Amino acid sequence: MNRKIAPTIKDAIDYTLHLKPYEYSKLDNGISVYTVNAGAQEVIQLEIVFYAGNSFEQQRGIAAATNFLLKNGTSTKTALQINEAFEYYGGYCNRVCYNETAVISLHSLTKHVNKLLPILNEMLTDSIFSEEELKVYKQNAQQRLKVNLQKAEFVAGRLIDSYVYGEQHPYGVYTNPLDIENITTDACKQFYEKYYLNGSCIIFAAGNLPAQFINELNAVFGKLHVNKTSIKVPLADVFPAVEKKYRIENDPNAVQGAIRLASPFPNRHHPDFKKAMVLNTLFGGFFGARLMSNIREDKGYTYGIYSYIQNHLQQTAWMVSTEAGKDVSEATIEEVYKEMKRLREEKIGEEELLLVRNYMIGGILGDLDGPFQIMAKWKNIILNNLDETYFYDSVNEIKTVSADALMELANKYLLPEKFYELVVY
Repeated sequence: MNRKIAPTIKDAIDYTLHLKPYEYSKLDNGISVYTVNAGAQEVIQLEIVFYAGNSFEQQRGIAAATNFLLKNGTSTKTALQINEAFEYYGGYCNRVCYNETAVISLHSLTKHVNKLLPILNEMLTDSIFSEEELKVYKQNAQQRLKVNLQKAEFVAGRLIDSYVYGEQHPYGVYTNPLDIENITTDACKQFYEKYYLNGSCIIFAAGNLPAQFINELNAVFGKLHVNKTSIKVPLADVFPAVEKKYRIENDPNAVQGAIRLASPFPNRHHPDFKKAMVLNTLFGGFFGARLMSNIREDKGYTYGIYSYIQNHLQQTAWMVSTEAGKDVSEATIEEVYKEMKRLREEKIGEEELLLVRNYMIGGILGDLDGPFQIMAKWKNIILNNLDETYFYDSVNEIKTVSADALMELANKYLLPEKFYELVVY
């Protein structure tokens, strides 16, 4: 090797990307299992995804409370004993509630996963939802909400969704202190009975899986009384706000404003979505994007500004998010609109477009580094009712979409009159 000669630089777009396929299995009760067996480390990530998000709740806050309390006591174990059982074997169990789905996840050493699966099963089949645990949950949730409601960025995130989707839409509805206070153990038990004990779920597992892993899963979860028919997520009606511009004073002494701009946008099934991901990255999707170069680097109005397309299963929105000084919040919004105008009227240069292509492909390369990341890709594809062609078509769109196509897209979607505009001080 001649170290006086620099190695040849290869653009990321010149690489051929390959998404490692999953293996599909089905348990005795019909639960679908997707696995990626890979990785040098003796670790496993298991995710059980139930269709039990807030889209299904009849009372605000019930879905999240039920999901959280699954780990807080069964007929034979207290919350402390459950946590100690996971910790004893070096495992970690978490639960998270989203709009359509609720997830129970387990990270474990491969050699101990057979010890932890029965504990996970006990949580799913024998949770008792004690009054004492619910009381503690409600106190903590109310205190956390009280603190967060004093933060402009938290309030802005809640309000902008309610403007775009409507206050009764699952994406736009948020709990208040009274909603939390009204949660009862009976309501949690009813939700648990319908959407966990007799609900619908999918299992995703990745890592260095033991040889008999599917048999072990089947022995533990193959007898769950799940719904054999896949539950259909209810399609909510969108009733967006009539007004487009809002200025909210949350703190009279605030020195900066939380800015959110959002416009309704088609989901991943729309033919414009893959091209829009490229346009969004160039517009405000990474540190070298136009919004950052103008509003942070040139104007100094903010520490950071980003745009993104929300990852929702149904309706979605194109969002711009930042915090800026109170005296420059309006100027920040004007600069965002100026960058939209530039994208509508000025053709993107090849050098800038190549930078964005390389950044996006490089990001995907990083996302495919390891079994957990690979499964995250597959999980997103599967839950959105897509297949592997979506991944390869997306990569091809990044590599080939033209500057003319992006300008046409900007003229279709990046129009100020389409955007809801909110500043919370």
